[in-house]
Amino acid sequence: MTESSTAVIAQQYYEAMSVGDIPAGTALFGADIVWHQPGRNRFSGAHAGGPAVGALLGGMGAASEGTFELRFTGEPMVNGALAAIPVHFSGKREDVAMSMSGVDVLRVEGDKIVEMWLFSADQEAEDAFWGQA
Repeated sequence: MTESSTAVIAQQYYEAMSVGDIPAGTALFGADIVWHQPGRNRFSGAHAGGPAVGALLGGMGAASEGTFELRFTGEPMVNGALAAIPVHFSGKREDVAMSMSGVDVLRVEGDKIVEMWLFSADQEAEDAFWGQA
């Protein structure tokens, strides 16, 4: 895996997700993707495989009443098969809102995203937004 192909896959993923094209974004996932969701909320933990990650993303969309937004705040920073991307994410539900910066790190193998780690600027606020199961 070259750094340039990692950058291309990372850019394709975040461009798709930034405009809400979930099918295009998740098409870049490897079959055995592992998604590491931070914190202590109903979505936290490691989610393995496409169906589990799809359920996670769908659950977040539902919990945010369709308002969850993700956007780039900088270019991918690449180191071999890893890419770190500064992001801003937000959502609203009922009378609760969340808006913060973060960093998403993804690992690419064979032109597929095989692992993701998410980092939030204010994990306590994110946990409060998503709530417990």
